[in-house]
Amino acid sequence: MSDAEYDRLFRELQALELEHPSLRTPDSPTLRVGAPPLTAFPKRTHAVPMLSLANAFTDDELLAWEERIVRIAGTEVQRRGYSAELKIDGGAVSLTYVDGVLVHGATRGNGMVGEDVTPNIRTVRDVPLRLRGRRVPSPVEVRGEIYYPFDLFERMNEDLVRKGERVFANPRNAASGSLRLLDSSITASRPLRFFGYGIVAGDDAQLPVHLQTDVLDLLEQWGVPVAPHRRHCASMAEVIEWARQVEHEYRADLNFAIDGGVVKVNEIALQQDLGVIGGREPRWAIARKFAPDIAETTLLEIRVNVGRTGALNPYAVLDPVEIGGTTVTYATLHNEDLILRKDLRVGDRVQVKRAGEVIPQLIGPVPEQRTGHERRWHMPSRCPACGTPVVRDEGEAMHFCPNAACVGRRLEAIRHFASKGAMDIRGLGESRVAQLVDAGLVTDVADLYDLTADQLQGLEGFASRSAEQLVAAIDASRAQPLSRLLFGLGIRHVGATAAELLAREFRTMDALRAADEERIAAVHGIGEVIARSVTEYFADRTSAKLVDRLGVRKLTFEEPVSAPADGALRGQTVVITGTLPTLSRQQATALVEQSGGRVTDSVSKKTSFVLAGENPGSKLEKAKGLGVEVLNEDQLRQRLSQRG
Repeated sequence: MSDAEYDRLFRELQALELEHPSLRTPDSPTLRVGAPPLTAFPKRTHAVPMLSLANAFTDDELLAWEERIVRIAGTEVQRRGYSAELKIDGGAVSLTYVDGVLVHGATRGNGMVGEDVTPNIRTVRDVPLRLRGRRVPSPVEVRGEIYYPFDLFERMNEDLVRKGERVFANPRNAASGSLRLLDSSITASRPLRFFGYGIVAGDDAQLPVHLQTDVLDLLEQWGVPVAPHRRHCASMAEVIEWARQVEHEYRADLNFAIDGGVVKVNEIALQQDLGVIGGREPRWAIARKFAPDIAETTLLEIRVNVGRTGALNPYAVLDPVEIGGTTVTYATLHNEDLILRKDLRVGDRVQVKRAGEVIPQLIGPVPEQRTGHERRWHMPSRCPACGTPVVRDEGEAMHFCPNAACVGRRLEAIRHFASKGAMDIRGLGESRVAQLVDAGLVTDVADLYDLTADQLQGLEGFASRSAEQLVAAIDASRAQPLSRLLFGLGIRHVGATAAELLAREFRTMDALRAADEERIAAVHGIGEVIARSVTEYFADRTSAKLVDRLGVRKLTFEEPVSAPADGALRGQTVVITGTLPTLSRQQATALVEQSGGRVTDSVSKKTSFVLAGENPGSKLEKAKGLGVEVLNEDQLRQRLSQRG
């Protein structure tokens, strides 16, 4: 249904309910827009207390917890395994349904008594107003967490900045506060979301399932969203491995905050046998806490780095702060527009999030801590490396230094050329590049291939062996295929994927240089922007001279034909999602490409099939919605073996 059609029907329903109030049902979509403001929230006693969880901060503490519950309930605990779930960092709520219809929504409160925030709960889009399915007990409570997705939270803060209103400091506090607004129409305007994690049936009702993992499946059948990456673990070793994966692999890609995982005894009857400790903590569950990935510190300065294409990249200099066991001093800021949208000012107290294991990012400022001495920042009008006036193309977010000889561009260009994804010259890191440039031995990437071991031995840190090793690594990079070289050249808009597409299509450097913009744009996956950038690069006298010099130094200007003419996946487009049983993402991609296929990132009607593993995410749902075939790893191997 289109947005316009939905809006038309919604307005029609509003008019009908206004004319005939008795026809308004408890699950009417119009309740999501908010009810008249309240003067206070009534209290609501939970039928079963909403308990806190004990914490385990290490693997040893998890093992000690298992030992304790085995002593009480026996080894049956281990035989039935554990349910491992994400611990959402939001506001806990309990939703009561009678005959499948939402009648009450309450906050956790003190665990025994919470606040009845039903009008606000009704406005949360993910909360079902009526449960689906035939196996819904009555009454029944669904327990879960209200939270803000990171992207919607940032968009909301940006809107508040444009309106001149105060922004929110962090998603967790904002979620809890939004639930306790007396005017639910304000709550309705905020992009809150919900994940369910538990079910409490009434005294006379029985749950139709016996395992916690089945409870989560049942919630999904009822139409309740459940957090991703949940897993049934047959042993504590599997729990520990799951926790490691979540903390160090999955967490960086999540669009919401977590502060750990929750491990539960899977058998519900055993949960009841294990009981509660001191009336406050269930003995059958524990929180495996992770190192925090969000911290607060001071934005000391905003500096600008000049990238290999001339892009001016602002970054934050922070008062050093520890996040997840790592001291963070710098954070990415992307571009001037982002800094202005977030209203970041030098001197602000800011929240910093560790994005993966490498690049920290600023979530935003904490404006209530401003003293009045903070300073707004704007992009400098001249390149900080060479002083050339910067430019900004219409419709572009980035500012650029147009000087191809800029020393800042030169350093980044050489560093990128030598990087693992490009020419993969081992031993030529950022500090070594700077050392070679400062010594006057290298001014561009072609100069690398003229270096000798004798020249390097005269530099600090180079012995005879290390000098010979670097020269050998540079010499070995001559064999890298055309696709790696194109990526290494740092052509604007040409990433690794675009470089591969161009190399496969044109096969030689000469053919690509001779192609016009229209011919390049016709390559599937390239388009006008990349085509224009490529033709402009080769038309530039400095760039063309550099490519000629690389040819003289015998770098590979051809792309090998790797796929057999009769490959099983010849001409097919494949999307890979999730964690495969035995293949890494790179290995699966290589298999597809060796069989003539092409791997892309997004699912469309043109996708031949999706290769799905564990925890596949939204790509799998999109594939199902479009009717695209889905294969697992075994099915892929069978398909590849059908032709040879």
